[in-house]
Amino acid sequence: MFSLLIYRLLIILLSPLLLLALLLRSLSNKQYRQRISERLGFFPKPCQQGGIVVHAASVGEIIALKPFVEQLLAHYPNQAVTVTTFTPTGSEQAKKIFGERVQHGFLPLDIFPCTQLFLSRLKPKLVIFMETELWPSLIAQCANRQIKLLLINGRLSKKSMKSYQKINALITPTLNRFDKILCQSQDNYENFLQLGATPNRCEISGNLKFDLTINQATLDKAQQLQQFLPENRPVWLVASTHEGDEEIALKAFKQVKNQFPTLLLILVPRHPERFKQVASLCLNHHFSLAKRSEETQVIEQDIWLLDTLGELMATFSLADLVTMGGSFSHIGGHNPLEPALFKKAIIVGPNMSNFVEMMQQLQQHHAITQLPSVTNSDKDKHSQALASAAIALLENQQQAQLLGEQAHQVVMANQGASAQTLAEVKALIND
Repeated sequence: MFSLLIYRLLIILLSPLLLLALLLRSLSNKQYRQRISERLGFFPKPCQQGGIVVHAASVGEIIALKPFVEQLLAHYPNQAVTVTTFTPTGSEQAKKIFGERVQHGFLPLDIFPCTQLFLSRLKPKLVIFMETELWPSLIAQCANRQIKLLLINGRLSKKSMKSYQKINALITPTLNRFDKILCQSQDNYENFLQLGATPNRCEISGNLKFDLTINQATLDKAQQLQQFLPENRPVWLVASTHEGDEEIALKAFKQVKNQFPTLLLILVPRHPERFKQVASLCLNHHFSLAKRSEETQVIEQDIWLLDTLGELMATFSLADLVTMGGSFSHIGGHNPLEPALFKKAIIVGPNMSNFVEMMQQLQQHHAITQLPSVTNSDKDKHSQALASAAIALLENQQQAQLLGEQAHQVVMANQGASAQTLAEVKALIND
């Protein structure tokens, strides 16, 4: 309790800085200065009370939650289901996927008056957090109000555990306020126990991110996007890129085009505020460019920049080869299961620390190509390794097809976490 009081006091003292950080972020993305009232706890009205709140930080988590939330909506048609996010892109994705079927708003800053107001407006029966989303003040208030708490798809890497151990006096009580912690894997389960979670509240449920499906809307979107692309050109999709990834990919692309001159590169930056920067980088490398936002037909251009939101999943279906960004630096990679769902051959960089268990399974089944580690300062080696891997798969279509088929089999074999998570929800709210 003493640690929580110190935390609350510290957060209150820092609250002007937290708001300033949001405003500074808004300089590059104006959406961060919109709906500020929601950050302060003023959940949009009118809203239904007494239901279930599900929090997912951003786009990837929202996509992963879709099968589970769909099951919630089907099983509790008369309950208010509220989906919260923290990023504007996550918000847009939530609106796109669920529309008016859920209540939606930003989760407030973890400041006592803001979280108190949020809970007073919604009065939920159950609040569900995902992966490593730990909000000590909000979680403590839920426990004090006897609101059930569930952590789903629990993920705790060794690196995160070591960071949390430095504030163990705050984090361990926070974990033990959850009624149940559902972990992705045995490794994550053991890490939660090592951090101080009691064994009786932890279970292994599997990973919700395996429960992906391809719906009709995605198929329709893929058909729409296909109309912009030329026929009979091989397509390499480099997805969810961060700063530094594009430089590596563009240098690799130059090498690959020497052997495959008709190859089209589809480039998808992770954050919309970087769209213009990435477009300039492509031109600086002397590539011709078409932009999705301009609805330009791709004819002979080298690169198609997907500078729109919510279209990446459909774009996977258009590719012959996929590389996931965020895996060449400290980011730790992005979800390789999305292209696997479409049976695509996948290449990732050396750092996939966000997806350790997934990578173990994919590698065990020879279902992914991971590049070797190099020193961070030597990006040319990253580019050379990426180019070599891409050329090998483009030259051997049978091997690329096998890689994609085996990746798809891994996804199918691991589905079912959504159903187990729903069963825990039923138990907690005495259905």
